[in-house]
Amino acid sequence: MFKNIEHLFFDLDHTLWDFDLNSKLAYKQIFEEHKVDLELEKFIEIYEPLNLEFWRKFRENLITKEELRYQRLKTAFDACDYSIDDKKIHLFADLYIKYLPNNNYLFPGCRELLDRLKGRFKMHLITNGFNGVQQNKVTESGLNGYFDIILTAEEAGYKKPAPQIFHQALQLAGANVENSLMIGDSYTADIMGAKQVGIKTIWFHTTNQEIPKNEVVVHDLLSIQPLLGL
Repeated sequence: MFKNIEHLFFDLDHTLWDFDLNSKLAYKQIFEEHKVDLELEKFIEIYEPLNLEFWRKFRENLITKEELRYQRLKTAFDACDYSIDDKKIHLFADLYIKYLPNNNYLFPGCRELLDRLKGRFKMHLITNGFNGVQQNKVTESGLNGYFDIILTAEEAGYKKPAPQIFHQALQLAGANVENSLMIGDSYTADIMGAKQVGIKTIWFHTTNQEIPKNEVVVHDLLSIQPLLGL
């Protein structure tokens, strides 16, 4: 379907790196070490949608990084009716960042896809995550050998879907909109963000979100191959 593509730009979290599973395992370690008397499954069920909402606010510059890290925990524990003081919330927030890269489950087909694409395309990452955290994820999961450019929002000074981060990525990669393709799970950040600067897109659709007409969508990573003529 796509022709003359030379550069593939991937999102990381929720696209290649299984954020929800790895996040859950990080909290499992925290809960066990600090004897949190709260059912992990109940906490995760409440935490995950709250985390996405606070990330949306962070992406839209409505809250700071520090507020994101604090509020997602504070709000989740409050919603679980679990009493916890601020000192412990800040401790858990720090431990979460420390433990998050300890587990590096990737989405099914991720490594197989990247192996197939390597050498055929130049591959890059554009992520809204933070420098140290994202670099650790990439290194610990063994993904660093696949990507030429890894651009975080923190480094770029802009978050997806801001056009500036896509322009920076294109410039760093020596790419242009005509020979580039963006692959990601977030319709707002990845798909709409890339489209507004003229980059073609494949939406990795993993939720119940409605699919607008004429979107190129895959529901598993290996389905990307035939779209690239492989």
